[in-house]
Amino acid sequence: MRYITGGIALGSALILGSLVGAGATASATPAPAPAAQQSLYAPSALVLTVGQGDKAASAGVQRAVTLNCMPKPSGTHPDARGACDQLRAANGNFAEITKIKSGTACTKEWNPFVVTAEGVWEGQRVKYEHTFANPCEMKAGKGTVFEF
Repeated sequence: MRYITGGIALGSALILGSLVGAGATASATPAPAPAAQQSLYAPSALVLTVGQGDKAASAGVQRAVTLNCMPKPSGTHPDARGACDQLRAANGNFAEITKIKSGTACTKEWNPFVVTAEGVWEGQRVKYEHTFANPCEMKAGKGTVFEF
């Protein structure tokens, strides 16, 4: 009887050992990478440029900055908070921001400057380009967003 009990114990140990070994092998495989975490905020990240010329494709870029507005204003823009506030007030409408203030007196010279915005504003893709006829018009219409 003693031999039978010992045989059963040995058999049970072998079965349990193989199950534990299989479990250890299964747990040793790396877990799949977790999916990218979803942000609570719609993304708002832009690249803004100012260049001399009449079209973005042919203008020489003079300055460029980054602007992130969510979850908090940041980037290389010198007044990120002010630029984000201006964009929010205009509901992301860049045409509203680059509108030349009424009553502005500028010469009629043709010395064009172009401003661009590319990226994402509140989860929507943005690609905006506006040409000012000269530096006077640009100063009157660039707002805080293109003030860099």
